[in-house]
Formats: sequence, C-alpha cells, structure tokens
Amino acid sequence: MPQTKYPETFTNCVGENLSVSIVGGGLVGSLLALHLGQKGYRVHLYEYRDDIRTTELIGGRSINLALSVRGRKALAKVGLEDAILEHAIPMRGRMLHDLSGKRRIVPYDKNKNQCIYSVGRKHLNEILLNASERYPNIHLNFNQKLVDMHVEDTQMTFMNPKTREITEVGTDLIIGCDGAFSAVRRHMLSRPGFDFSQTYIEHGYLELCIPPTATGDFAMPHNYLHIWPRGKFMMIALPNQDKSWTVTLFMPFVNFEMIKNAEDLLGFFGQYFPDSIELIGKERLVKDFFKIKPQSLVMIKCRPYHISNKVLLMGDAAHAMVPFYGQGMNAGFEDCTIFSDILERSAARDISAAIREFSAARWEDAFAICDLAMYNYTEMRDLVNRRSFLWRKTLDDFLFWAMPNTWVPLYNTVSFSHMPYKLCIENREWQNRILGGVMKAAAGVGMATVAGVAVGLAWWA
Repeated sequence: MPQTKYPETFTNCVGENLSVSIVGGGLVGSLLALHLGQKGYRVHLYEYRDDIRTTELIGGRSINLALSVRGRKALAKVGLEDAILEHAIPMRGRMLHDLSGKRRIVPYDKNKNQCIYSVGRKHLNEILLNASERYPNIHLNFNQKLVDMHVEDTQMTFMNPKTREITEVGTDLIIGCDGAFSAVRRHMLSRPGFDFSQTYIEHGYLELCIPPTATGDFAMPHNYLHIWPRGKFMMIALPNQDKSWTVTLFMPFVNFEMIKNAEDLLGFFGQYFPDSIELIGKERLVKDFFKIKPQSLVMIKCRPYHISNKVLLMGDAAHAMVPFYGQGMNAGFEDCTIFSDILERSAARDISAAIREFSAARWEDAFAICDLAMYNYTEMRDLVNRRSFLWRKTLDDFLFWAMPNTWVPLYNTVSFSHMPYKLCIENREWQNRILGGVMKAAAGVGMATVAGVAVGLAWWA
C-alpha cells in the first residue's frame, strides 16, 4: 500500500506566535488542526474521549459516513484526499428495496457518473490524527473535558474524566468543534445577540448490521446506498470495508415503542423489510435491536459563530443537522476549507478579520443545508417511491445532459459541486418555476414535448 505523503513544510509561518485551542478532536476538529497547523499556528487539540486509534467506536455511532466533493476538497487541501479514497467504497446511486424484495437503481449522476464514497469513521479519524502528529506545532490532548471557559481572557479549565485531574489552559483563540451539544457554545448562550435554536424530530434511529456472507463477500451489490423506503419510516445500509453493512433504521419513536419483544420485532420486519431478515439473521437482528435504545436526531442553528476575535464555532457545534443529505461531515469539512481560504487571502494572516468574515458568510449556507437535510428525509423515505419523483428525476437527468452548464439538479449541486448551499436552494426554486410554467403550457402532451419546452424556457431564462 503506498504511503501517505504529507507536506513537509508550513505554507506560511506568519501564525506561528498565535496559539489556537480546538475543543473537540472528532473529524472536523482534527482536520481543522491540520489546516491551521500547516499554516504555522500553534495548535492544541482537546478531546473529551480516548484516542480513537486505541479504542472501539461507541455503539450507536455510525461506522461509515458519506464523503462527497466538499469534504474531498478539504482533505485535498491538506494532502490527504488520496489516502482516504484508497479505502473508500464508491456509491453510484440509491438501490431501492420494495416490499416484495425487488430492487431498483436510481443513479446519483446518470450523465457524469459521479459518486459519493462510504468511508470508515475510525479510519478517517486515524489518518487525520496520524498526520497531525507529524507537525511539532500540533499538540493532541485526549481525555480532556471542558468544564469552564472565560471568554474575556480565553482561559479554559479541563478535567480528565478518568483521573479527575484539572488542567488550566490559556490561549489566544478558542475554536469549538465539539459537536451538537457543544460545551463551547453553551458558554456563548448568555451573550446578547447570540441566536440559538434546536429542533428535535419525532423520528429516532437505531443501528443494525448485515454481516459478510459465509464466503466473506458483500451480501448485496456494494456500490450503492441501499434504501428501504416505507413512507413514514425507512431503513438504509452503507457498505463497510470489512464487507459488512451498517444498517440504520429511522422511524418515529412511537413506532419503536410498539416493538416490545422478539416476536413483535420479527413480525414488524416480516411486514416491512422481509428481504433484510435473512441478510441480517434473526438472532443478530433481535440481539442488535434490543442492545441499545433508539437515538434522537436534532437540528441546531445559531449565529453569529464568533465572539470578537476570541471564540469561533465550526462543524456540528455551529450547525448540527439530521443525517439525510449526508452533508454533516462534508459541511463541517467545508468550514475548514472556507476558513483556510479566507486566511490565505489575507497576506498578514489576519485571523481576527478571518473570524468575522467566516461567521458573517457561513451562517446562511449552514441554515440552508440544515433545511435541505430535513427535506431529504421526506424524499428518501417516501417520495422516491412516487411516480412524480421518478418523472422529475428523469426530466432533471435529461435537462442536465442537454444543458450541463445551465440545468444542474439539486442533488448534484449539493453533493457534486461547491455551490454555496443557499444558492443550491435558489437554483432549485428557479428550476421549479420553469417546470411549473412548462406543465401549464404542455398539459396533456408527451414527455418529449415537455422536455423540449423546458429546454427552450431554460435557455431563454
């Protein structure tokens, strides 16, 4: 296996006298440490948990994640894209399972054959942490829980949850990358002018597993995201590098509560996901289903993301979203790219100005992708089975083929472009207006006529 190549020198050492403390050593925090470390900043990363390289993932956390172009760009910027893709599994579309077990493929990108990638959370974190250790100005600190923070003098207090040892830390800048329930953000809530909202949906999730076959192969075609859409709920499966599948059941909590024992569970799966029972195995299904309670899903919006030049939020700490567009990690990684690009545009690496610019520019796009993620759940669990959805998908693909620079479908703009999320929504609204006019003008005619009229209107617009 080829060795990962890391940049051997800093791109610019202007920031070497500035100390940056990143709270949260997950994926976004680890990647941000690299982005800043390579620019010469003294970076201290504080993670509440153990080093993921020496521990197993906690049950209920997704083994695999979907990586798309926004995340890939952030990884490429620190020289790690190829190292990640070497172990990633391309997913070229959705494979839908109906009640009878029949499968239907809906490609993500019929024209350019672009795909998203299933990547292992643990492997990705290991690559990022291993890369960070190559830089003497990046310092990793595990088992450090933030228990107090003073914004005015950027002082923090950490406690080791195992030994109860207290550590006092002084720094120049605090960046909170500590997730949806951010301790850093909690200290910003009482600040005048800081807006915050959280929305729990009525649906929870529970993770299951499809093991490899007896011969060690994938149990299903592995270059797809598999979906069992069932209207009010759904199940999905992502391929893992060990030939297993991470299976996630999304369903209203009231439905979870109706399943009280093995008989209820097998009856439910026999009715709604019959083809999955043999894939998972009855004993394993029962064991995994009752091993852990269903987890909640929350959307968090807040603004501004900063306090003067002292505190900044990124990733889920700034914009947690439900997972249905596969953009949570990608949006967090894109935060790193945007902040890094802003710094690079400033010859003096003015981090104070960069903080203000990032905070002002990012929140609208973050709000937009949070809303899109909510919408995509409806699409995945319900709309994909409707004839109107398939008709729109076919028309979108045709218009994208006919006018690739003019008509780009919503999914493509979100997953396969760097178009700001807010503009992705505006682009979709423009397309909806065009198609709404087409449908009125072409009522009762064939698909070819509708497509032809749409092409004409799109060119005219």
